[in-house]
Amino acid sequence: MKRRWVMQLGAVVGICVWASAGAWAQELGDRPFPPQIRVTAEASIEARPDRATIDLGVVTEAATAQTAGAQNAKRVEAVLASLRAVLSASPGGTPGGSTAGSESEITTIAYALDPVYTRPKPGGAAIISGYSASNVVRVTTDDLSQVGRLIDGAMGAGANRVNRLVFALKDDQPLVTRALEQASVRAKSKAEAIAAALGVKIVRVLQVEENGPAVRPVESMLRFSAAAEPATPVEPGTVDVTATVTLTVEIGK
Repeated sequence: MKRRWVMQLGAVVGICVWASAGAWAQELGDRPFPPQIRVTAEASIEARPDRATIDLGVVTEAATAQTAGAQNAKRVEAVLASLRAVLSASPGGTPGGSTAGSESEITTIAYALDPVYTRPKPGGAAIISGYSASNVVRVTTDDLSQVGRLIDGAMGAGANRVNRLVFALKDDQPLVTRALEQASVRAKSKAEAIAAALGVKIVRVLQVEENGPAVRPVESMLRFSAAAEPATPVEPGTVDVTATVTLTVEIGK
């Protein structure tokens, strides 16, 4: 009898807990959401870049893989020497350095050695006619006045491709903070304007969402000069730092 009584008591307690939970859930479901306003605002800041990254390619072709690789290595060494010479002439330049945050840096980012195929006859089988060696060197500098000279020197030393030229910021965090502040102020102003137009007041902030921010570096299009002097003209442009904030506020009378 005692065991049966305990089991019955447990069942009663379980029913009470389930009933209480169900009533609480129903109460929440019946409770309406507070009246609210949801707005989104964006702020964008333009800044002059202070860092340039250039990807320079050296491509060579020869009848054999060994010859193509050897020719490529020789031309890359000449390109590296030219880059180091230009960077050494720049105040504070540290050519060849690989320490993070250094003012200039040269690294090899890609190398490939591939067969080159041709078709002697239309519709015929492709055959290997030679080999192509490709090497991509990346140079980063904080002296933007040397960008044109770096490109001209590399091209004159044997580089035959400029794969990429990007202008960016060494440290974008201060601008990101400013953009977020401005976007937040604009979102608050928009919510206040809507509330005033509706004849209500803002009671409290319910939610703030940060969408982004986005930092858009500048990828430049180049105009190459035929002569080494003057240097290839390069216009850095401006970097855009954009932040978007979504603000949800409760309103009342």
